[in-house]
Amino acid sequence: MSDFGGMEDLLQDFLQEANDLLSDVDNKLVDLEKMPDDRALLNDIFRGFHTVKGGAGFLNATELVTLCHLTENLFDRLRNGELELTSELMDVIMDATKGVREMFGELGQLVQPQPADPAVIAALKGVLSGEGVVAASPPEQVQPATSVPQEPTSEPDWSALHAAVTRDAPSVAPTQSEVITKAEAAIVEAAATSAAVVAPGGAAAFGRRATDRPGGQPTSARRAEERGRENTIRVDTSRLDQVLNLSGEIGLTKNRLTSLRADILAGKNDSETLHALDQAVSQLDLLVSDLQNSVMKTRMQPIGRLFQKYPRIARDLARQLGKDVELVLAGEETEVDKTMIEDLADPLIHLIRNAVDHGVEMPEERQAAGKPPKSLVRLEARQEGDHIVLIIADDGKGMNAERIRAKATEKGLISEEEANTLDERQSLNLIFMPGFSTKTQISDVSGRGVGMDVVKTNIQKLNGSIEIRSEPGKGSVFIISLPLTLAILPVLLVLLGDQPFALPLSLVREILPIEQSKIQEVGGKETLVVRGEVLPVITLARLLGWPVERYPEYGVFMQTAERSFILAVDSFAGRDDAVIKSLEDFRPKGVAGVTTLSNGQIVLILDMKELLSDLGQHSDFGSAVRALDFA
Repeated sequence: MSDFGGMEDLLQDFLQEANDLLSDVDNKLVDLEKMPDDRALLNDIFRGFHTVKGGAGFLNATELVTLCHLTENLFDRLRNGELELTSELMDVIMDATKGVREMFGELGQLVQPQPADPAVIAALKGVLSGEGVVAASPPEQVQPATSVPQEPTSEPDWSALHAAVTRDAPSVAPTQSEVITKAEAAIVEAAATSAAVVAPGGAAAFGRRATDRPGGQPTSARRAEERGRENTIRVDTSRLDQVLNLSGEIGLTKNRLTSLRADILAGKNDSETLHALDQAVSQLDLLVSDLQNSVMKTRMQPIGRLFQKYPRIARDLARQLGKDVELVLAGEETEVDKTMIEDLADPLIHLIRNAVDHGVEMPEERQAAGKPPKSLVRLEARQEGDHIVLIIADDGKGMNAERIRAKATEKGLISEEEANTLDERQSLNLIFMPGFSTKTQISDVSGRGVGMDVVKTNIQKLNGSIEIRSEPGKGSVFIISLPLTLAILPVLLVLLGDQPFALPLSLVREILPIEQSKIQEVGGKETLVVRGEVLPVITLARLLGWPVERYPEYGVFMQTAERSFILAVDSFAGRDDAVIKSLEDFRPKGVAGVTTLSNGQIVLILDMKELLSDLGQHSDFGSAVRALDFA
């Protein structure tokens, strides 16, 4: 049975509002640290804890009430001038908000929260009783490893595994997969789901307490329910009203078309009837287009719901590293497809952590270089045409392309010959290679060479691209470009003989004719010079493992994050907006999905990254196309 006796719907409403409220409190705490005398901020934070405490009391969440009450009293003392806000006191407050968020997680599992960390309660009571500030978990300076890490062995660390299972793990260095700390992971997880309305129901399956399961982890049924909850969304009613109005208009147009069809079948085919039919079809086309756009808007959420989690993360990491960093947010009102907000959580936190750890310098280094001691990291979002652009910029030391090439060569990721052929942009992109890191020593923040690989992989899953611009001594800029929505993909339709294929239009830069006389061989590979740039020519037929009957007459200038090349094709069938359908049971390598053309023909949407990863090893394409021909 559930611990809430029929109040599950009320609980989910409380968690939705309280999570948003706590995220706002986290942001205000970061601002308060910069402006400790701002009474408006103090009052807002006090009201936030008071509101959460009231809701928790109604739900009989006693331990949450206790923690919120102590924190509320502390802020009452601060706003009355009885206490002075110091960095040590701020650490205690941050620990308290972390405890509140952890209790929210337990409430989300439909169990009453366990008591807060005794150290946090003791620290709060110590401050309120006038005994002074003793941080519950004082930040420690990150010390790099004193020796070069050894190569991992094939034998697991059984003692560490046992300690993890028994929840009595000693303080050890994180494993290679531990890129984000537990606190940050909790914050980012809340960010990814803060826009979702939690669906009620299913309470009986989750009545066991968290402590009844090893490690307090949710059951598989619980995880399935959580995945279902992520598929729900909060939508402005005005947008739903617009969808309803458009569906009504489409219904009227359908009735008009039905009437005209009956007239035509009855032999009435005069010019007036045909003109009315033409008008009705045109109106239906416009209405369907408007309805499609309106439905897309119901999936859109302001990216600020994700952004607002990061100032707290940047603040905590900077304090841990002994740096003075301010995270500046811009474009928080920019709307993004809801599924993208969830998938962007990991890439953004990696980039922000890298900016704070790798990018910006220590205050004394900045002063020696003539910079202000405080570093600025900027996180910005904006819409450009049919794309969303995210920018993560810092004013730190920047990146040296020559050093990156040398490091990649030293680690054996590329050969010296390959390094000599790379320009500055390609050299900077080496940081996305798995295992690449410029740090010679590992700390608990970075140095293992897994973070940027995760960034690139996740961005590519969203059909996006990432670009780096950096200048030594002045800083670095990461520019992420994403499609406005994942539901509709603009594609270019190309032909191999009579068989059409779809290419993502975001990768297409130009269409040009190919004259075989201008094809030159460089290093045994076919190349073509386009405006002074030597580009490899890749024949689509060979890429798919098909026989080449005649040399293609046209080329598509394509650019991915790693390379630019000419894709040789026989002809074109135009541009289209593809509604992507995934292939569940049968998915050949190199196929992102399928779409249906206006004539009913099913077309494969090519995944260029997979196709280029191992050229010519896609013999299953023939069977895929044959299967679609019979569909």
